Amino acid sequence: MEQYLQNKKGLVQNVFDQVYDQYDLMNDFMSLGVHRLWKKDLLNMMNSSKGQKLIDVACGTGDIAKLFLNFVDKNSQVTCVDLNKSMIKKGKEKLNKFKNLEWIIAPAEKLPLPKNSFNFYTISFGLRNTKNLNKALSEAYRVLKPGGRYLCLEFSKIQNLSLDAVYKNYSKLIPSIGKLVVGDSTPYEYLIKSIENFINQDELIDLMKKNGFKKCTYRNLSGGIVSIHSGWKI
Repeated sequence: MEQYLQNKKGLVQNVFDQVYDQYDLMNDFMSLGVHRLWKKDLLNMMNSSKGQKLIDVACGTGDIAKLFLNFVDKNSQVTCVDLNKSMIKKGKEKLNKFKNLEWIIAPAEKLPLPKNSFNFYTISFGLRNTKNLNKALSEAYRVLKPGGRYLCLEFSKIQNLSLDAVYKNYSKLIPSIGKLVVGDSTPYEYLIKSIENFINQDELIDLMKKNGFKKCTYRNLSGGIVSIHSGWKI
């Protein structure tokens, strides 16, 4: 399933080239800091044990890797994957005290990694930016070990009409906030469009099942502003 907006040549790459240096700060502004709680919910759902391997795709500057190593298991191995070189560079600088991190520049649709390698696959606010959802999901399935778990934290569809109206009005302000913080509103105009155009919770469940995942479920957070999707490779 190809995504029209993300397939415009160079669009997503240019967006993140513009915002990487203020990426963490802007996330705090946009979500009023709540994105940190959403990511902790993702880690709590993981329920990892010692020595398990995590791949975090569309890793940005490494928020999920840091949480995983600090709160789940400091001795585990984490592979961080992102298509944007500047994001990877920023992540390496931010997490330079951690020695058990591997950084790879690659798209979610084509991971240069062997099959059956990881206990957990996470993707946080990154699936929406892929060019092809089916390819991203099939790659996630491929690199997971049998018994491995897929966890996706992503913007979703709000199911309460009143909250949806408030959120849509707030969303209109985000490009202006982006212009103040990073000097350009364009990346955040893309952000709003990509959220509006993304599939809903049940449609993502259907795609996960088509790509082999079992026991697929989702949990809405903050009224469905975001959701965490979970599936297993059995």
